[in-house]
Amino acid sequence: MDEPKKERHQLDRISPFELKDKLIDLAKGKMRITRTMLDAGRGNPNWIAASPREAFFALGQFAITESRRVWDEGDLAGMPSRVGIADRFHQYARENQQVPGIPLLKDIIDYGIMKKQFEADAWVYELVDGIIGDNYPNPDRMLVRTEQVVHDFLLREMCGQDTACGKFDLFAVEGATAAMCYIFESLYKNHLLPKGSKIAVMVPIFPPYIEIPELPNNDYELIRIEASEISDKGQRTWQYPDEEIEKLMDKDIKALFLVNPSNPPSVSIKKETIEQIIQIVQQDNPNLMIISDDVYGTFVEGFRSLMADLPYNTIGVYSFSKYFGVTGWRLGTIAINQTNVFDKLIQELQADEKALLNKRYASLTRNPEELTFIDRMVADSRDVAMNHTAGLSTPQQVQMALFSVFALLDTNNTYKQKTMDILHRRMNLLYEGLELPKKHLPNDADYYTEIDLEIWCNNHYEKGFTDYLKENYKPVDILYHLAEKSSIVLLSGEGFLAPKWSIRVSLANLNDEAYSSIGQELKKVLDDFVAEWKERNSK
Repeated sequence: MDEPKKERHQLDRISPFELKDKLIDLAKGKMRITRTMLDAGRGNPNWIAASPREAFFALGQFAITESRRVWDEGDLAGMPSRVGIADRFHQYARENQQVPGIPLLKDIIDYGIMKKQFEADAWVYELVDGIIGDNYPNPDRMLVRTEQVVHDFLLREMCGQDTACGKFDLFAVEGATAAMCYIFESLYKNHLLPKGSKIAVMVPIFPPYIEIPELPNNDYELIRIEASEISDKGQRTWQYPDEEIEKLMDKDIKALFLVNPSNPPSVSIKKETIEQIIQIVQQDNPNLMIISDDVYGTFVEGFRSLMADLPYNTIGVYSFSKYFGVTGWRLGTIAINQTNVFDKLIQELQADEKALLNKRYASLTRNPEELTFIDRMVADSRDVAMNHTAGLSTPQQVQMALFSVFALLDTNNTYKQKTMDILHRRMNLLYEGLELPKKHLPNDADYYTEIDLEIWCNNHYEKGFTDYLKENYKPVDILYHLAEKSSIVLLSGEGFLAPKWSIRVSLANLNDEAYSSIGQELKKVLDDFVAEWKERNSK
């Protein structure tokens, strides 16, 4: 094997995101003046929700006037005052109607007062003091009224307004990845997932969610639930056959981790599979702990999270990053139903385990055994001893509240439809470039697409070519050719525990026309390999 190829094949073992950085370096190094690098490797959207941002900055300006009203000494100002602040805001809004963001901000504040029946001064003061950021988060888990409006948003987007699932406690965190770190840590610290436990993971999945369980402190036994279903036309549906879901009947499996809709296939679990999971939990594995990352759910019409159908068993994780274009803000929530299996399992721990936990959380309360799992998680996020400084920064929480109410006020789902239209349009352009019919998958979010090159080659090239490709190359060679010859960066699906010859394309982070180019260039790479195969066969 020549040295460049050998080096490439060593790199196919590293994380897909580390490999992406290598491909970017290669693409940049090979770029000509006339060529622009197209990085469809990472799922950072290239749109933002502008209106709620305008409301955020307008609120900031009002908050500064409130601070200076209390104490104004040049560069120094005071802390906002609660008394009469709602009346002062409405006067400010009347006088500044032309300022971008003021009309929406007024509607958001009126939502809290009229719809939620918040005491007016308390609601406005929470937003103003929060955006100023002059106090520690209180409560540390989440600001009181902010939690309620974010709860409204999650109930609509994750549960389809189904109130039968009950009420959830929310913990505001720095995005979905921070949520997963906190969850794993607290499950371990509270003896719910001891080292070496058996856990199920629905794959393909975001690589860190595989890597965290494999860390030495965890060393969990991973049971893969594979989305291996094939349609009548021989295409992957990225759904889970019944026999895969039946693995969850094993009572030794303590937890199930999933991303729904999936990453990278970007397809939500079909209703029949959800019903099968519900039945297995109810009849065979009632103590199963489910952690569901639902960040892409807002891109699927009528999406319904497992936190709606199995609220007792499920921790719901949601990040605002993709839908609102706020990956830099780090905004996410952990949602746990107020009646849940996690609290139950803590109460059923052995006496010696309880004693250790009571000692761990003794500084928080006189009755640490009564501390809920979500409050333990808040404390664990600051190693318990620094619990008094726990909580997401208040300006971040305020931005989260504004995004939530903005979406709730959009009763026609105008913003949602725009984001979905962007993704559907780009998917069509990609497949036109590939000269393939666009796949039509039920429950498809279209945020990413996962292309199985092996199936593609079997269906669209002469018999024998797929065998030649697999015998002489690895999937990383395709990615290297794209980066080197076309300055296009895609990710390997294998790192997501997807099929070995699959690749992921993010449909969120490039302009529309880029996806036609990506499709065309990917097809050219395969056509070049076909030409090479035919030339060798002709000799």
